[in-house]
Amino acid sequence: MTVTSAIASFAVVAGMLTIMPGLDTALVLRSAITLGRSRAFATALGILSGVLVWGMAAAVGASAVLTASQLLYDVLRLAGAGYLAWLGIGMIRRTIKERGRPASGDTADGVGAAAPEATWARCWARGLGTSLLNPKNGVFYMAMLPQFIPGDAPHLLMGVVLATVHDLEGLVWFSALIFGTQLVRRWLNRASVRRAIDALTGTVLVGFGLKLALGDT
Repeated sequence: MTVTSAIASFAVVAGMLTIMPGLDTALVLRSAITLGRSRAFATALGILSGVLVWGMAAAVGASAVLTASQLLYDVLRLAGAGYLAWLGIGMIRRTIKERGRPASGDTADGVGAAAPEATWARCWARGLGTSLLNPKNGVFYMAMLPQFIPGDAPHLLMGVVLATVHDLEGLVWFSALIFGTQLVRRWLNRASVRRAIDALTGTVLVGFGLKLALGDT
């Protein structure tokens, strides 16, 4: 297998994974709808940063340790479950607190006003934490990446290249989702809709957390 054919083959697999509905898509959509375009891109970049870290780790064999050690896997799994539950409960609590407040107007990027605590950096960190604390990401890269690294290629460099390919595909997909929300921004800008999105996303996050904690794959 040549480097070119390896990259092309991995791009197909990673592309299919990217467009599958999941936690990452839910987080980015929620940010685009309730916090605005810039915060959504911050969330997306955080997720993609985590993907790059996992790719590098898999290339040097760190995720092999995670896969081989049940204790380490369980620790990361429970940490991820707690983190997702914390995010989800926080969203649900904000939904309850914001009921009865007057609706906010449009913001510069066409969606509802972002909460004061939802800074660009915090949105990026939220995306990064969600990606890094998901052990399934490590297992995926451990299982898939070695198959697309030619024997004569530098493993770390090839891992970075493949993870970057995955990131570029993710950036295209997330951009389509984020800009797509602008087509219905007047409807999405309603406070009741934003609260419903937060409540739904929060519930999904708590559900993902419980599923991860119970070890249900």
